[in-house]
Amino acid sequence: MARLTVVSGVGDKLPAAFLLEIEGRRILLDLGEGPAPGVLPDVSALGAVDAICVSHAHTDHAGGLRLAARLGNPPIYASAATIRQLPPAIAHTDRLRILPEIGDADIEGVRVRLGRSGHAPGGIWFHFPAEGGFLYTGDWSVESALLPFDQPPPALCVVTDASYGDRDSTLACQIDRIVSACAGGAVLPVPSAGRGPEMVLTLLARGLAPRACPQIRMEIEGLLAGHHDAIATLPRHEREALLARPGPGQDWQPTEVIVAAEANGEAGLSADLVRRRDARFRFIFSGHVPQGTPAAHLLATGQAQWLPWNVHPRLRDILDLARTSGARHIVPAFAKRDGMALLRERLGNRIRLDRSFEFGSHLSHPLSPTITEPTASIAP
Repeated sequence: MARLTVVSGVGDKLPAAFLLEIEGRRILLDLGEGPAPGVLPDVSALGAVDAICVSHAHTDHAGGLRLAARLGNPPIYASAATIRQLPPAIAHTDRLRILPEIGDADIEGVRVRLGRSGHAPGGIWFHFPAEGGFLYTGDWSVESALLPFDQPPPALCVVTDASYGDRDSTLACQIDRIVSACAGGAVLPVPSAGRGPEMVLTLLARGLAPRACPQIRMEIEGLLAGHHDAIATLPRHEREALLARPGPGQDWQPTEVIVAAEANGEAGLSADLVRRRDARFRFIFSGHVPQGTPAAHLLATGQAQWLPWNVHPRLRDILDLARTSGARHIVPAFAKRDGMALLRERLGNRIRLDRSFEFGSHLSHPLSPTITEPTASIAP
């Protein structure tokens, strides 16, 4: 028998923290902060854990690792790429354990299979085969042109990223709208270690001349150093354009298309451009916008535009995962309860929103991979 406890991450856009008790071990899956600044999981009554597994380095999944001392300072497991992106205070600890991005591994004596999640460089999902199978996806996407998604094995219990709830629009359609909106220049704020390089490459392929901020340029250089096919095969002049730095006296101009970290104008070049208060710079935000951020202010006052760029699964993707996994228990993470009415209807009693429950191969068996037919249409 295994037990899942939702420490944080279900019922709203909250930091990730899920406790899996399996094969005599207590394994914490992610320990995040945010997305709103300062929001942390309550670990006061959690007790010691045997390991912390980090799906990727984004703050809402890894920003709470400073709380590890309250959990007994366990070893921290993550891929090498994720470890490189962690804050120095965490990345330099001797408690880090490197996991492969694809394949099998051992976490404190518990067998696990790993695969790439398609969301962030080094991002992985975790599949524990014991007790009928347990899958934790972290954040994931099947639409990225740069970051692959590996199909997970079947599992009795699945905790899946459901950040978009019932949203089902495709990235291809979203890109069309963003390209049109960029006419005449725009600032496109993005998170570090996220969609930045892909956005630059995509806009370049669509005939624009995007410029990357220093952070995104560094990430593109990292992809080049890793001989990533999508960048390494570009013509030389296009690679040079991607990595171009401002010359002496050259500055960022409102007529340019600028891809800049960070995502909500809270840091990096995007924050610098926000602070200029120059109305000629047009901001297009494309991800989750927490209250209290510069992005939220600009959008509320009509000084910016919000156009989505998918980096999480659509409704159809979650339903596909439910079919292929054959899961009896499906926990939709990181979504507001009132934003997933259709998802809940389609999955019926397989949806689990309770804080803690037991599962196991001797308690129940995986369902056949079928989904209730919808009674409402899904937007294309």
